[in-house]
Amino acid sequence: MFSSSIVDAAIRSCGRKVSGASRGGNPRTQWWTLEVRDAVKLKKGSYRAWLARGTPEATESYRQAKQTTAVVVSEAKTRVWEEFGEAMEKDYRTASGKFWQIVRRLRRGKQLSANTIYSRGGELLASTGDIVGRWKEYFEDLLNPTDTPSVEEPEAGDSEVDSFITQAEVTEVVQQLLGGKAPGVDEIRSEYLKSLDVVGLSWLICLCNIAWRSGTVPLDWATGVVVPLFKKGDQRVCSNYRGITLLSLPGKVYSRVLERRVRPLVEPRIQEEQCGFRPSRGTLDQLYTLHRVLEGSWEFAQPVHMCFVDLEKAFDHVPRSILWEVLWEYGVHGPLLRAVRSLYNRSRSLVRIASCKSDLFPVHVGLRQGCPLSPVLFIVFMDRISRRSQGLEGVRFGDHRISSLIFADDVVRLASSGLDLQHALGRFAAECEAAGMRINTSKSEAMALDRKKVACTLQVGGEVLPQVEEFKYLGVLFTSEGRMDREIDRRIGAAAAVMRSMYRSVVVKKELSRKAKLSINQSIYAPTLTYGHELWVMTERVRSRIQAAKMSFLRRVAGRSLRDRVRSLE
Repeated sequence: MFSSSIVDAAIRSCGRKVSGASRGGNPRTQWWTLEVRDAVKLKKGSYRAWLARGTPEATESYRQAKQTTAVVVSEAKTRVWEEFGEAMEKDYRTASGKFWQIVRRLRRGKQLSANTIYSRGGELLASTGDIVGRWKEYFEDLLNPTDTPSVEEPEAGDSEVDSFITQAEVTEVVQQLLGGKAPGVDEIRSEYLKSLDVVGLSWLICLCNIAWRSGTVPLDWATGVVVPLFKKGDQRVCSNYRGITLLSLPGKVYSRVLERRVRPLVEPRIQEEQCGFRPSRGTLDQLYTLHRVLEGSWEFAQPVHMCFVDLEKAFDHVPRSILWEVLWEYGVHGPLLRAVRSLYNRSRSLVRIASCKSDLFPVHVGLRQGCPLSPVLFIVFMDRISRRSQGLEGVRFGDHRISSLIFADDVVRLASSGLDLQHALGRFAAECEAAGMRINTSKSEAMALDRKKVACTLQVGGEVLPQVEEFKYLGVLFTSEGRMDREIDRRIGAAAAVMRSMYRSVVVKKELSRKAKLSINQSIYAPTLTYGHELWVMTERVRSRIQAAKMSFLRRVAGRSLRDRVRSLE
């Protein structure tokens, strides 16, 4: 009743948009105005008259109509692109979400959708019903692996947490909701919740408290809408897609309230080596730590053996029975644990392809994608695996010994010798296996940093991990020599690829203002070029190369090439 009341009120107030009825703000089509339509219609009429009569007067009339149409179309396109550029530059300053949506559309270009898909047996499916059924089959298998262990689930017990959810908690979460997000199965958007009056907000608070006290959430809150997004490869192969899950927005409000109660309990217990999904920490912390360890070890001729561990679909394969046990160990008890479990007790999903939806299917394993609570649950789960696999191995760094660096499920194990690393990796693999996780031996790799070329032979489950001379960790390339030269080359190449992807649509688009182009430079090109620059030794040569790469973009924006013989400073 709550969901239908909210949606009905929104429809009465704002109306309903039919999908496909409007082309939106695409500048490639928005220039088609009534003036352009009339000019094109007049040109076509003149063309037919010229074909019918063939007189000099008809020829001249058609020539003038064609010239007039070209001018009208050109002016319309120029005007629309200029307005688009001004709006884009404004969005960069005031509406970053909309700005990035436009940028993704410009970089991606036209996306073709596959009208056929392969069945499990390799047969090509063409009917809508068969395609939707195949997607349901694929995601049902993917989200419900059969080889997960189970343990006896702990009782919720008693706890001293608050006995109800307060108005302040819900109001603060609702106010912080981001706009423009896709709704879940109940079709409630964040804008609807942010527009609630006192009565509507009291309904939502009451609903959250009913869920809290009863330990049961509405079915809509436990239902996810899976939308396949194409990655790369053959568009007719299901495995070349990744699924994103859209959840109910009122359910996400409830989940965020729970997350704010869970995090203070578990945060003090999580080890320092985990930097994923934690406040005031990010990828740079791990990158800088690893770089300093390698730099110091190379300087003092101390060997470092590393294993970059890849876990198979870690987020989707977390066994829930083990997760509840872990939460209990980390201090989440009573009504709070029961509330967290309630989001998973009747967890189910459906697949949406265009406007078609599959039947519902249960999901018994893994964390809920898109749920505000999932990140903190995952790092707690990973922390127990790391904690239980700890040993005396590691690399000495100042007064500390570092044995691993973890960012969510990106794990680096370190040791001063190959033998120590093998022992540490063996314990880690055993703990992963006990927790229902599995190391992907085809993507996990070993690397040794030593002034002498040494072997780093590691095994997991009888399989030998490949030893490499370089590895990309959190977007930065680390080498067995501890140098950043190849990474700087990669950064320059990645920035050049960004420029190529937007060359015709942005960089040399004359109708776009320079301010709009510079906003692209500041938001995409420059960050791509300088990502991880905190790790670089900024020699004169490196500085010169980075400056040249920056000017390459700016010169093209200014319409200047090297042939113009104009210095960059000018």
